[in-house]
Amino acid sequence: MKDNIEGKKLNQGEPSVWRLLIFVLTVLITFSLLTFQISIRKTSYSLSVGDVATQDILAPRTLTFESQILTEQARNDAENMVDRIYLPADPTISRNQVQYLRLSFQFITTVRGDTYASETQKISDISKLVFVRLDEATIKQVLDLTDDDWKLVQSESQRILETVMQNSIRDDQVSAQIENIPTMISYSINPKISSLIDSLTRRFVVPNSLYSSDLTEKSRGESRESVQPRERTFITNQTIVSRGQIITELIFEALDKMGLVSSKNDNKKILSTGLLVLGLAIFALFFFLIDERHQYLNLRECIMIAVLYLSILFAARIFIPNRAILPFLFPIQSLGLTIACLSGRSYGIVMSIIIGFLVPYDFADGLNYSTFYIISSLTGILVLQNARQILNFLLAGLASGFVGIPIILAYQIIGSSTDMVGLVTLAAASVISGLLSAGLTLIFQYSFARFIGVATSLELLELIRPDSPLLQFILNTAPGTYQHSLMVANLSEQAAKVIGADPLLVRAGAMYHDAGKALNPSYFVENQVSGELNLHEDITPKESASFIIQHVPDGEALIKKYHLPEVILNFVREHHGNNITRYQYTQAVNNDGEENVDIADFTYPGPRPKSKETALVMLADTCEARARAEKPKNDEEINTLVKNTFNYYSTSGQLDDAPLTLRDLTKIRESFVNVLRNSYHPRVKYPEANKHGRRTPVPAAQPTTPAKETAAPADEAQNIFVPSDSAKN
Repeated sequence: MKDNIEGKKLNQGEPSVWRLLIFVLTVLITFSLLTFQISIRKTSYSLSVGDVATQDILAPRTLTFESQILTEQARNDAENMVDRIYLPADPTISRNQVQYLRLSFQFITTVRGDTYASETQKISDISKLVFVRLDEATIKQVLDLTDDDWKLVQSESQRILETVMQNSIRDDQVSAQIENIPTMISYSINPKISSLIDSLTRRFVVPNSLYSSDLTEKSRGESRESVQPRERTFITNQTIVSRGQIITELIFEALDKMGLVSSKNDNKKILSTGLLVLGLAIFALFFFLIDERHQYLNLRECIMIAVLYLSILFAARIFIPNRAILPFLFPIQSLGLTIACLSGRSYGIVMSIIIGFLVPYDFADGLNYSTFYIISSLTGILVLQNARQILNFLLAGLASGFVGIPIILAYQIIGSSTDMVGLVTLAAASVISGLLSAGLTLIFQYSFARFIGVATSLELLELIRPDSPLLQFILNTAPGTYQHSLMVANLSEQAAKVIGADPLLVRAGAMYHDAGKALNPSYFVENQVSGELNLHEDITPKESASFIIQHVPDGEALIKKYHLPEVILNFVREHHGNNITRYQYTQAVNNDGEENVDIADFTYPGPRPKSKETALVMLADTCEARARAEKPKNDEEINTLVKNTFNYYSTSGQLDDAPLTLRDLTKIRESFVNVLRNSYHPRVKYPEANKHGRRTPVPAAQPTTPAKETAAPADEAQNIFVPSDSAKN
């Protein structure tokens, strides 16, 4: 699911103008489909608003309908009753004001302590304060204070301002807060000093709860939507309009709902369609502009969403109108389910809402259909979750179908126009629609996944299976790299769970991040056998670095050769960022001098990690390599190892492009320590039984020094950190 796949950022080479063009074209095509692909009912009267009825017109059938005119009037009244809404207090504003006060006091303290400046000069300097303007009388009062009194003024002013700014202050509440300042000053302070404290503090009190036009509009919108539709009911043969009566909008609405007008005002029809499309387009546009995740949609995803949406809308507008069962049988839910799988749940929800309103536009019972389409689609999306098994799709389809049954029954029963057989038929159609949608979602998912460069959850599960062809190749040619990748996968997967990244994507990426080492396994320490020839000893540092760095482009080639999803390439490219092979670079500098060494020859091609997932693999890769090289013996050594690794990546800028917060890094570090502790904890040596069946006592385990290893300098840890003596051995 895309909700946790933050690594698929928009390619910088794909101008936003293309996405805007796709959006505009989609809106225009939608408008065309609603304008021309509609069912025109043949009626007996040609009337419009303002005409005079030439005869009595009676209701041909009993009908209860929502009066848009009366409903709109009630909604406008409800909207106008909503007051302005303010945002919660912004702690940043409060902290800034307190900081401005402190900086101002620090400057004043500096000026007060300037023994070479005259009083006039001091007054001039203080009057130029950036964050506050003080009058000359106040400045003189400040300068006349003793050091102790000035310290008291500072501490008391800061305390009071912090207390005041902790409150929620709107623009119309500033005066009230300022008036309370004198009562907050300690009564033990001299009145003259108290007056100065009041004068200084009040200048820094500002509103921290700002007016929100968005929330106000949203609340007004909610207030509008909360208004129950105003309904009108006509009984068979009831007079709708009498002869000689002028056709008003309210009367015309009733005639239109009855299907008694043969032609409508085309301009109004176009305007109505345009307004609906415009409203939903603005809704979608606000979502894309406000939701930060929209930036991760690449150009191909935009094309996929537009094509899928327009195709389903086109098919629905052709086949659904004027049908009894097909509106509930049509698999419209497949749109939201497919987009949720490939581009994220929020996108699936938004598109389900939009198409749910558009498909039944201008239907006689449009609200009934909209409710059914939207609720059933959203239910399917919520049940689908991560879609890691075929069963998830089946359950999503069943949930979507079954939740539609009570919605269908609710509207059909109240209409009293369908018998029991009809109700059962429509209920069955709802279930079949859900199952068809689930089946189409599976087809669409596999059809579009490679096109947009996404790995579906089902595909990722296949990739991490040990019998995956590329994993088998790595296991057979570079078993040490395979074991290293397993440990990196364990580290990064556990950390992904605690920071809200995608654990499945992280595990798949970690399993393949070092795939390129399988082409030259002997150049990497984890694949070398102790005591055998170290290939790096007979080549120059530059050549050694080139063999090490080559595993990145080799990995890309293998990923493409085995047709793995494009998203896995990010882990191969980014797990070293643009680090340098520190060990080889240091050797080259020692041998030839820094001026004769080109650092580009020792630098990984990059780029730096751009997602939480790839950053996790980078951190786990180095921590695991260092732990394997240094063999920490206790918790303190593990903590130091992990902390040093994180400090290096944080200070070197390798994590600058990854959306990781300091809190995320803390959680990741704690997770790594826990996993490494479980992997490197001391083992108990079990006693052996002698030939008489009695156990031979074994002395308590003593810390042992690991045997000296012949390690090639191609270790991940050595490529980043200057190796310790034990790591070089």
